[in-house]
Amino acid sequence: MKEKTTYQRIEQGFEDLVNLALRIFGHPFTFMGALLLVGFFLVQSVTSYAHLQDLIRDIILSITFLSLFILQKAGNKTTAAIGIKINELIASHDKASNELLAIEEKTETELIELADERKTRVSQQGTIDDKK
Repeated sequence: MKEKTTYQRIEQGFEDLVNLALRIFGHPFTFMGALLLVGFFLVQSVTSYAHLQDLIRDIILSITFLSLFILQKAGNKTTAAIGIKINELIASHDKASNELLAIEEKTETELIELADERKTRVSQQGTIDDKK
């Protein structure tokens, strides 16, 4: 296995950080904490509103903030389900490459390289099929 460059190590660290953030933002405890924070904020500041529009604005912003966590949870669930289904399809097909089973663990650069490699392989197979 070849040694990773500094850029590849930084990219892998960033990918790990993003994956951690996605798990944190999609966690139910994070949503409950955000809900408590928003509730506390609205209760503390309800008496200081001079205009109704300020209260409405803050309520809308609070709902938008909480929606981030709900959407992240839904996205995490959908992504996991699709990944499981695709892995099952790959594993059940004899000619499929099992190296793709853990493709979500790869960095964006590795995915681009893999896509280029696949395109080259497909174009070479097309050339071989044309000669037959």
